Amino acid sequence: MKLYILLFILPAFATSLRAQTKPAGSTTVQPSTTVPTTIHQIKAELEKSPNPILYARDILKKRWKIDTIIVSRTRHFQAIADSLAYTGKEKKVYGPYGPAGNRFLVQLLSKAPNQFYHISQIFIDTAFFRRRVADSLADAIIRKIRSGTATFEQMSQTYSMGGESVTKGDLGWIARGILQPTIEHEVLVHKKGDVFKIWSPAGLHIIRKTDDPKQDTGFALMLQVFL
Repeated sequence: MKLYILLFILPAFATSLRAQTKPAGSTTVQPSTTVPTTIHQIKAELEKSPNPILYARDILKKRWKIDTIIVSRTRHFQAIADSLAYTGKEKKVYGPYGPAGNRFLVQLLSKAPNQFYHISQIFIDTAFFRRRVADSLADAIIRKIRSGTATFEQMSQTYSMGGESVTKGDLGWIARGILQPTIEHEVLVHKKGDVFKIWSPAGLHIIRKTDDPKQDTGFALMLQVFL
């Protein structure tokens, strides 16, 4: 699949981060009588703390880092970070992760929504087909799908050159801002079930709008505490 990635940062997380690092009426966390020593205890105390960042700094005295995570898809995650961002629970601490000597815990501080599109694709690569041939082939594929003589899934398995044949063309739910802008625009203006073609520098995309857009977890603010 050849889709162009457009990443952006959610400004609202700046406000969330300030709220985490500077609680009202206080700039420090009052020390407890004991400092947790085991990973299990550290995780439990972080989950209970009203301000995990200051707890990690003032009580645990550990090195920490904040990351803003973008969830680009609701399946086939790129790494542990976006998988935890989508599937994890707020305040929950996960891990440890990383190699010996550089292990860390991950706490999911907050989540924010984004809009997601569910589409399917048949990709015709113009590195192998001339533009005129690709256009003619796409028209023939669309005619078969619209007439009911073939399904989108069948045509994807037969013709798609972007790897979608494994999923029968289904790309799953993709976050707003991830698709190439021209493709995203066409997805927005078409109705559920519509099949249409779009050119990109890579080739020709036959797209089916599989479902109407939905709101889902698109961003997360995460705390890493290094052990």
